[in-house]
Amino acid sequence: MSNDIRIKKGLDIKLIGEAEKTVENGIISNFCTIRPEDFHGVIPKLVAKEGTTVKAGSILFHNKAQESVKFLSPVSGKIVEVVRGPKRRIDAIRIEADKSQTFEDFGKFDIDSAKPDAVKAHLLASGCWPFIKQRPYDVIANPEKSPKAIFVSGYASAPLAADLDFTLNGKEAELQAAVSALGKLTEGKVHVSVGKSSNSPLAGLSGITLHKVSGPHPSGNVGTQINKIDPVNKGEVVWTVSPQDLVIIGELLLTGKFNVERIVALVGSSIEKPRYFKTLAGSEIATLIFDKGVAKDARSRDYRIISGNVLSGKEIQPNGSLDFYSNVVSVIPEGDDYEFFGWTMPVFNKVSTSRALTFSWLAPKKKYDLNTNTNGEHRAFVTTGTYEEVFPLDIFPMQILKACMYQDLDEMEALGMYEVAPEDFALTEFVCVSKQPHQKIIRQGLDLMLKEIG
Repeated sequence: MSNDIRIKKGLDIKLIGEAEKTVENGIISNFCTIRPEDFHGVIPKLVAKEGTTVKAGSILFHNKAQESVKFLSPVSGKIVEVVRGPKRRIDAIRIEADKSQTFEDFGKFDIDSAKPDAVKAHLLASGCWPFIKQRPYDVIANPEKSPKAIFVSGYASAPLAADLDFTLNGKEAELQAAVSALGKLTEGKVHVSVGKSSNSPLAGLSGITLHKVSGPHPSGNVGTQINKIDPVNKGEVVWTVSPQDLVIIGELLLTGKFNVERIVALVGSSIEKPRYFKTLAGSEIATLIFDKGVAKDARSRDYRIISGNVLSGKEIQPNGSLDFYSNVVSVIPEGDDYEFFGWTMPVFNKVSTSRALTFSWLAPKKKYDLNTNTNGEHRAFVTTGTYEEVFPLDIFPMQILKACMYQDLDEMEALGMYEVAPEDFALTEFVCVSKQPHQKIIRQGLDLMLKEIG
């Protein structure tokens, strides 16, 4: 028995450069880099010093504010550099990987007989806790608070997202182990959403409440699903885990190995042969993008590399590394052409929800070669009603953004700030004629609430 969720508001952005359904082994990176900035709000306390050798699964640092939350090395090797920023802040830990990998052994875990406390202790000790996020605040879950429900979105609706039906194929045992263990940590349900017409390995799991999702992006965002299934009220907590992280948790429970292997989609119109790679979190991006990667014509012009999808991912340099949570690397042209009329000029090759601004609605099936131009500079919010067209949550997007900018905590709370994350505002940012950085505004608002309300 499954429940259907049909999303009407939103916008599918069809882009050129979807990954072919073939998986190659990524060239093994010589270096692996872990950046504390991937774990929002965590202040790292270093355990592994420069020059020491580690195994895959050895502790690198823990969270100063919550010492039970540990962050482990994805590879075995030698810590060659701890990169520090202002005030000796730890910006990155760089590990030179061994040619053959050795793992810490966390032991096989007997899920069926384990009590909830033992499950939690094991996930904390084995470095799997950072894969569990929470709402409110969209940060790593606080292990001292128990969630009213757990949400997993097995449906990716973002532009050029990795096809989860494909990447999770054959991982049923790991997914089941993770879901069974996590289910012991909530009194509520484990809600799993899959695409309505999908063939997802998640659909056959036991101990879950299954939802079938249809409609335009952001129907696949876990925030959209939470809003439609069981919204977060004041004082409540829900947890979210992405399916590819469930696989890592499941493998750890079944084998005792902390193996952060990911199947990553290399996508975008600047890529010669978009496809999937098997690689590790923290791997060098260069090993992925330069072998049949960046298209020949893209080498002579600028392109932008994004760890994540084009709407909510973060820009990385060609010598950068895959972030801890991403399963997509998007490479698109850098927009450097100055458009004289900015956003008032009718243009044919832009994606738009507004018929007043462009004619591209004439060809809704067309796939676009999008670049990073924003077409215009920041200006005050222009009220056009376009946010509401692409925002399916039962929340007023313009009002909540303004409340964040005014830092009005009561208003933010009343408008539903407890259940949102920055990615929920990626589309409103995309269609915003005022060019306001919506995701950044929401992130700053959440940080303020976390500090003031906690």
